[in-house]
Amino acid sequence: MSRTVSSWLLGSARSSIVSLGKGRCYSICIPNRNKIKWKLIFSKTHPYPAGSCSLDRTFSFPKAFRHTSTEEEHFSFQLSPAQINHILRAGELSHRTLDLNGKSANSVLRFESNQLASNSPIEDRRSAATCLQTAGMMFGVFDGHAGAACAQAVSERLLHYIAVSLMPRQSLEEIELAVEAMKPVRPILQWHRHPNDVEYQEISSQYFENLRVYWQHLLDLDTEPGFSLEEAMICAFKRLDSDISLEVQAPQENELMRNIALQVAFSGATACVAHIDGVHLHVANTGDCRAVLGIREEDGTWSTLPLTRDHNAYDEFEIRRLKREHPRSEEKTLFVNDRLLGILMPSRAFGDVQLKWSKELQHSILENSCDVEALNIYQYVPPNYHTPPYLTAEPEVTYHKLRSKDKFLVIASDGLWEMLSNEKVVKLVAGHLTELNMHKPPLTFKKPVNLGYMHNLLLQRKSKGLASLDQNIATHLIRHAIGSNEYGEVDPEKLAAMLTLPEDLARMYRDDITVTVVYFNSETIEDYYRNH
Repeated sequence: MSRTVSSWLLGSARSSIVSLGKGRCYSICIPNRNKIKWKLIFSKTHPYPAGSCSLDRTFSFPKAFRHTSTEEEHFSFQLSPAQINHILRAGELSHRTLDLNGKSANSVLRFESNQLASNSPIEDRRSAATCLQTAGMMFGVFDGHAGAACAQAVSERLLHYIAVSLMPRQSLEEIELAVEAMKPVRPILQWHRHPNDVEYQEISSQYFENLRVYWQHLLDLDTEPGFSLEEAMICAFKRLDSDISLEVQAPQENELMRNIALQVAFSGATACVAHIDGVHLHVANTGDCRAVLGIREEDGTWSTLPLTRDHNAYDEFEIRRLKREHPRSEEKTLFVNDRLLGILMPSRAFGDVQLKWSKELQHSILENSCDVEALNIYQYVPPNYHTPPYLTAEPEVTYHKLRSKDKFLVIASDGLWEMLSNEKVVKLVAGHLTELNMHKPPLTFKKPVNLGYMHNLLLQRKSKGLASLDQNIATHLIRHAIGSNEYGEVDPEKLAAMLTLPEDLARMYRDDITVTVVYFNSETIEDYYRNH
């Protein structure tokens, strides 16, 4: 990026900020800007006064390198390569599945994940877990809007709801008996978390109680729950969204928990969750996160297989669905400026009760609450709001039976897909794999293996240039998403400029980006087909 372009970025930012004025932004809609879901409306108050709570607690952008405002006098887009890498790699997470013999018998070989903030703090969330009482692993990406509260809650809770939906009656009965007897409950999930992917502990007990009510409901069914995986995922998504809505309506003496429930319900989140058990891959999607499969064909070429559809105004199926659910008199007002009721880009999401509740219920809840403006919650009823709900959290579930040529799955928030096409993403992952393998000397261990021998192997790799590459593929994708020029190559000056954009400008040029890449174990998949 040239000095001229960098200066233009800063100049256009300052002029736009001057025209808008200063204050706290809240989201509604911007016509004709595809990359931004919400319009900036400024309030006079700060969102979280002393003593109040906020769920926006996951890692924020390293402040040492990022400008906080375009009003700064000494403004620079310059970053060293080391500073760029520090920023890009701050949210890296990776995990390899191994058995006691150091081998992977799982169809998931490993996964790598990363996040990069645009909003301050970041509104995206992610989850990854191994199911301990049922088979399989789960991976989720959650894209929040109007704050991070809903995405935070969904990332903590949804995988538990899915796991409980899959558990047999006997396991549910054992858990319920343990809780009744106040005995320890066997864990349902083993989480794989980044140190900054923390739970919101203050409300976890309430979340557990409502999860318990859910499994009690499953036990009250006359027959064995026996959900198929598709049914379990759909039921879990819908039940969690219902609980989010009911929790804010229930009487709550604890002000902190009341405020959290309000923030969760009145913000929103899209979600994409993959469940992988052997060769069976299910992807449940609500909104505009996306999952894409990378396939290596027999001739060595790569192809893509999208496993989700973006739920928005550009999808004909969604348009027809909403028209079926509402009177013909509303056909022309369901989507305005390519947004649901002129408000929201995705047409499916958790939370967002402003587009689900009646006007009367919204007024009743907010009227009886504390200073909702301090929580960054505003009562806004859009025009032509006649027959709610207009929004649903019900997911579409796609099933795919894995083959040995299916090499990886990419799940990401729309911040990635706005910058890179499905095909480009698969090409980048495939190229990264090839480049890593070219630089990687064979690991032929001499027995006994000692630390000195391993150290020499690592030095060999470093001397061949491997250390200069992004080891984490999610980082590699993010680097290309924000730093690529018109030729598809990373421009260091553009990358530095995009990373130093101040908080009051960054959202105009890029969204939060969250990426998880799951690599499949081809040998395990081939073994399955040999034995079946």
